[in-house]
Amino acid sequence: MGRAGRVNGDRLITSRRQIEGAGKEGGVLIAFEGIDGSGKSTQAARLAEALRADGSEVVLTKEPTDGPWGKKLRQSFVTARMTAKDELDCFLSDRREHVEQLIRPALNRGATVIVDRYYWSTVVYQGMRGLDPAEVLKLNEAFAPRPDVTFLVDVDPHVALERISGRAGGRDLLENLEVQLKVREAFTALARTQPGFILIDGALPEGAMQAQVRSRLAAWRTGAVTSPQS
Repeated sequence: MGRAGRVNGDRLITSRRQIEGAGKEGGVLIAFEGIDGSGKSTQAARLAEALRADGSEVVLTKEPTDGPWGKKLRQSFVTARMTAKDELDCFLSDRREHVEQLIRPALNRGATVIVDRYYWSTVVYQGMRGLDPAEVLKLNEAFAPRPDVTFLVDVDPHVALERISGRAGGRDLLENLEVQLKVREAFTALARTQPGFILIDGALPEGAMQAQVRSRLAAWRTGAVTSPQS
């Protein structure tokens, strides 16, 4: 794995030369995961801004995407859920297009790709619906590149639900305490068993959380992060 990155005050120093060769396709793939309301989307956007300011090419994206499969999925989250199998098929179709059209081309040219939710979310949520998590993972990794780093923004579901209580738009059918407690447990189990996970304290203020993200990314680049708790 390529080694690069250091922290200078609040500034994360990176360059095209430093990240070259770090990812499987030449770039670096960073995923942000966590329960709804964890703050992962804000942290993904702030990291992208910081890396761009340091001169890196950064592609910030999300899943589900804004494509037809992604729109179908988001609509189902606030109306009536599809069957677990149909939902998985939609996720796979959406992700396949995402990988082919955006993620892989960006990695191939050496960019840093930051994705707000990725296939780990599919493994967790579809596993909760009764599908085999190992099989879900296998289906995804048949075509989707594994993230070099996955930041799991971990926060108490009570805190997360307070944060999202004032959001505009339809309420996600999964945004309730019982579900989010199980989701948190499943994500932390993944972090203990899958390589590349780094835990971030989602209870911190936004600025402090971002400082933790940047310092742990820099530590990963130098090989200093050896466990999810590092």
